This record gives sequence, C-alpha cells and structure tokens, in this order.
Amino acid sequence: MRRKFSLRLLAAVALTCTSVGAYAADDVKVGLMLPYSGTFAELGQNITNGFKLAIDQKGGKIAGRTIEYVELDDESAPAKANENANKLIRRDNVDVLVGTVHSGVALTMARVAKNTGALMIIPNAGANELTGALCSPNIFRASFSNWQAGYAVGALMAQKHKTAVSLAWNYAAGDEQTAGFKEAFEAGGGKVLKHLSLPFPNTEFQPLLTEIATLQPDAVYAFVAGAAQVKLTKDYEASGLKDRIPLYGAFLTEGTLEAQGSSAQGMLTALHYADGLDNPKNQAFIEEYKKAHGETPDVFAVQGYDSAQLFIAGLEAVNGDTSKKEDMIRAMENAKLDSPRGPLSFSKSHNPVMNMYIREARGDQNVMVGIAVEALADPSPDCKR
Repeated sequence: MRRKFSLRLLAAVALTCTSVGAYAADDVKVGLMLPYSGTFAELGQNITNGFKLAIDQKGGKIAGRTIEYVELDDESAPAKANENANKLIRRDNVDVLVGTVHSGVALTMARVAKNTGALMIIPNAGANELTGALCSPNIFRASFSNWQAGYAVGALMAQKHKTAVSLAWNYAAGDEQTAGFKEAFEAGGGKVLKHLSLPFPNTEFQPLLTEIATLQPDAVYAFVAGAAQVKLTKDYEASGLKDRIPLYGAFLTEGTLEAQGSSAQGMLTALHYADGLDNPKNQAFIEEYKKAHGETPDVFAVQGYDSAQLFIAGLEAVNGDTSKKEDMIRAMENAKLDSPRGPLSFSKSHNPVMNMYIREARGDQNVMVGIAVEALADPSPDCKR
C-alpha cells in the first residue's frame, strides 16, 4: 500500500514539474493589430518599431518569458476589425491585443476586448469613447484622447489671444478635438467667434479662409490631417493670413514639415511629444532607435514604446504569470513610466496623464518652447465602470 502511494506521489510530482517547465518555456504572445498597408502603414510600422525596441532593451524576455509577436494588418478597415480582433484573441490566443491607429477600427477592437476580457493597449487612436463610454478594466490607452489634444491647444491660445475661429473636418475626431479646444479657450477667457467646418476629406479651404479674413479673429484653431494639413498651411500663407492671424493646431505640423516648407515655419502647436525633448530617457531612446532603424523616431514610435513599457510593468508585477490578469491590471493602473515624453501615469479610465508641450516649427523639427498644460488628464465623464 505504501509502495503504491509513493509511486502515485512521484507521478504527481513529475507531472507538476513537467507543467511548471512547460509554463516557463511558453512564450508570451503579443497581438499587433496595426495598419501595415495603405495610408497609415508608416504609422503602424513606427508603433511596431517602438514597441519592439522596449522589449529588446529587456533582452527579448520579460520575467523570464520570451515575447512572441503575431502581426496582423488591419488595413484601417473597420468592417474587418471584428473578425481580425477575434482571430488574434480566439485563434492565436494572444496575451495582449495592441492596436491601433484608425479610431473606427479601435472602437470595434475595444468592444471585442470588453466582451472577451482580453487585455488591450491602444497605441494611437484618439476617440474619446475608448476611455469614455467603452472604458473597461482590461483596456488601456498609451497615446492621447482627442479631448486632450484639442484642450492643450485651447490652453495655449488662451495665453495669447482673446478671440478665435475654429476650423475642422466635420467628423468624429474633428468634433472631439474642437470641443476640447473650445472648452480650454473659453475657460481661459477667450471667445470663439465662429466654428467653420467642411466634409471629410474635403480640402477646399479657400471659402473658409475668405470668411476668416472677414471675421478678423486674433487667431485660428485648425484640425485636419495628413496631406490636408500641408494644403491648409500653404493656402493660409498664400492668402496672406499667416502673418496677420496666427494658425494653431495639435498635429498640424506633425510629420509634414518638409512638405509644408515656409508655410509652417514659426507655427505653434501643442502635443505630448516634441522633437529632441531634453530628458535623459528621450535622448537614450532617440539614440537606440536611430541605431536600430536608421532614422529619428516620431511621436508614433514613442507611443509604441510606451505601450510596451506599460505591458512590461504588468507582466513583471506577476512574474510572467499572465493568468493573474487582475494583478497585472492593477500594476498597469498604478504604473508610473519613465517615458521619452516625460512622466507618464494613467487616470481611472486608463487614459494617459502627461505634459502637453508647446512646440515651434523650426526647420524640420517641432521644438519644445514651453508647456501648455502640466499632467493633463482627460476627465472621461462617460466612463462608468
């Protein structure tokens, strides 16, 4: 009887050791659902580069576990987002879902994450709803909300001007960023004379510029993106408004300074990162990113890097045991990251709390010249979790 018991005990111990060994050998799977083709392909790649750099700095392992990547091109296609997110979660069994750039895709991803309980980190999309009405314990954002981006510009403009006109594409991001701008500008004593809009992605700015010339505000806030911001600043300069009525924005000179030429020089913007930001973490980040990729990192690479830093904080807190999801989430909620953008923590809705910098376009860089708002947190009034 004793011999049989001993044999059973040995078998159980052997099984346990095998299980522990298997756990230790398992890779942690990171699902990168980002645009790797189309208009936003460069942004998706830069986010990926930043994320992987943070992992590589840890030797490719976190808490003794190797990180494996499952990359999926979301094509910036909201119609495919549900199927793609479910593939990564249910078929590939990823431990964290990272994505994305396009807010329409990210909103669907967040709904899938909320329904399945999968851990999700958003490295770019700014839709307020992601950390508002859709907020969930398992969903984090490492970039910004549209409200934050607009609010910072409004705070900056209120320091310098009494009246303004706002101009934006008539769609969700334009509406949300403009609302943030208006809130801060009016709180600072400013008055918005009129809001001008045009359908997305229309770039026929001339009728609006004519109206601005008639209204004669002290300044103009604008939200458009990509090639449209190049056309806007060039049209603004050509109309003779640049030297009379300053033009402001959040991303208005981000990634397009070379194409904008003289039309953007001297322009002030407000954002959570500035080229060459003078802190030790950023200087080291820039050097290592250049060494790995042969180019200077942008704000999207920073957001990817910080997404990884946030995940690392959670994984290290549970010593690599991803089954301890509640403990991981608690550690991520309380994380205080040393980011290239400066101090970074997270609000109750899991949105970043961070400095918003005043940047001046000089040559091919957006150089920090001050701080618009310190430690700006989105109040996320619609987050009810």
